[in-house]
Amino acid sequence: MLRFFLIGFLATATIAVGVAASIGSWAWWVLVVLLAALLVVGVYDVIQTRHSILRNYPVLGHMRFLLESLRPELQQYFIERNFDGRPYDRDTRTMIYERAKGIHGELSFGTERDIEEVGYEYLVHSIAPVPEPAEPPRVLIGGPDCTRPYSISLLNVSAMSFGALSANALRALNRGAALGDFAHDTGEGGLTPYHLEGGGDLVWEIGSGYFGTRTSEGRFDPVRFTEQVAHEQIKAVSIKLSQGAKPGIGGVLPAAKVSAEIAEFRGVPAHEKCISPSAHSAFSTPRELIRFVAQLRELSGGKPIGFKLCVGSRIEVLAICKAMITEGTAPDFIIVDGAEGGTAAAPLEYEDHVGLPLTDGLMIVHNALVGTGLRDKIKIGASGKVAVGNDIVKRLIQGADFTSAARAMMMAIGCIQAQRCHTNLCPVGVATQDPRRARALDVPDKSERVFKYHQATVAQAVQIMASMGISDLSELTPQLLRKKVSPTEQRSFAELYEWLVPEQLVKEPPANWAGDWAAADPDSFRPRVAVI
Repeated sequence: MLRFFLIGFLATATIAVGVAASIGSWAWWVLVVLLAALLVVGVYDVIQTRHSILRNYPVLGHMRFLLESLRPELQQYFIERNFDGRPYDRDTRTMIYERAKGIHGELSFGTERDIEEVGYEYLVHSIAPVPEPAEPPRVLIGGPDCTRPYSISLLNVSAMSFGALSANALRALNRGAALGDFAHDTGEGGLTPYHLEGGGDLVWEIGSGYFGTRTSEGRFDPVRFTEQVAHEQIKAVSIKLSQGAKPGIGGVLPAAKVSAEIAEFRGVPAHEKCISPSAHSAFSTPRELIRFVAQLRELSGGKPIGFKLCVGSRIEVLAICKAMITEGTAPDFIIVDGAEGGTAAAPLEYEDHVGLPLTDGLMIVHNALVGTGLRDKIKIGASGKVAVGNDIVKRLIQGADFTSAARAMMMAIGCIQAQRCHTNLCPVGVATQDPRRARALDVPDKSERVFKYHQATVAQAVQIMASMGISDLSELTPQLLRKKVSPTEQRSFAELYEWLVPEQLVKEPPANWAGDWAAADPDSFRPRVAVI
């Protein structure tokens, strides 16, 4: 191959020299330099051993890598249709951008989606719509043991840490939350001044690394927790059990990214690898989890305490419910994160094949709480690709009381779905720790955009509910969400799924739940094994 490359190179060089000689001396030297560079690249390509394609096609083989690097942009801007892009299609992204800019967000000439396609879902409107309320409804979080309940918006900022997002991104999100009176989840990376500067309400998330509230050995520190949770802006605390993007694994922040600033906020050594374990050290059984919830509620002075999880096993959810019953206390809220969630960088296998989608996970948690008689004490949040008004309504029908969004909020402050969050090369300064890139994000402007996006999206959800004849959130029932199940048939979610009645699991579990209910153990996340 080297022989053929050299023959081709010499032939090209001879022609180029002839052309350069007819043009002038300056062109001669330019071509000499260019040809020398190509010769060096070509020889290196042939003798290197890492890339087979370059050994067989020196110089020309680099075109393959160039085109591959351009592929995502070519796909997004020139190939994908308005309704089939992933993770968010262009119609949805456009809606977010327009509402964030204060544009109403309407489309003309009818839908481009195939509404005859099997799997298509739609909301049931009413011939007798009701007037829209003067103010959007809110949800009060706080069970019987909570002395400082919190009124939360129907849509909030989902968990994103400092480290995953830039300081300016957090500033914009929190200032927008303050303007729109909705909650901002800190993510598990610790409480930072960037979460506090804007004055917005916070849900403080605590993960298995206990960042910001840990001992030097990495265990939970109740003294440090009490100091931090006293911030007036912290309205609730969420214990992260798992997340949709990568359920069942922890995380590692490389030493190079653990700056002195991040180390200070997380309570870890600077410039050393920072590890979030897969499991918590403060508890190892459902019963211990519920006791930990009660401990945090007491240390916080009665603020709402809950946990977030991506559902995997129904048995584990039922085991937690049994622990609530036997302990006589419960969390104030549970946030269900769908496997379609994805602000965190994760292995492809986890993103694609681990964890339940939000619809299934949400209805498991809702039915488990109803069946154990706990639903009226615990509020449920839904997180996972919530972006527009119908997403909110759909999740409320499926069992949620409120929703949270991460990627949609990122788009409201400028994210273009470049999918480079894990590279520190975010082109718009949202998901990066590079100060030069982060400075591109103008905090005052983006704060207004977050506020406008939230306001318009919640207003659209409220308008949809009014069109459905709904004047109170309690009137949203599974009959109002329908799905096309065949080319000639559509059915409601009330028909497609099993919906338990209060205390049904405790009194007489239905056949489809009886096995899992018997296997659920409040003293272990592992299912009981039947003795034969």
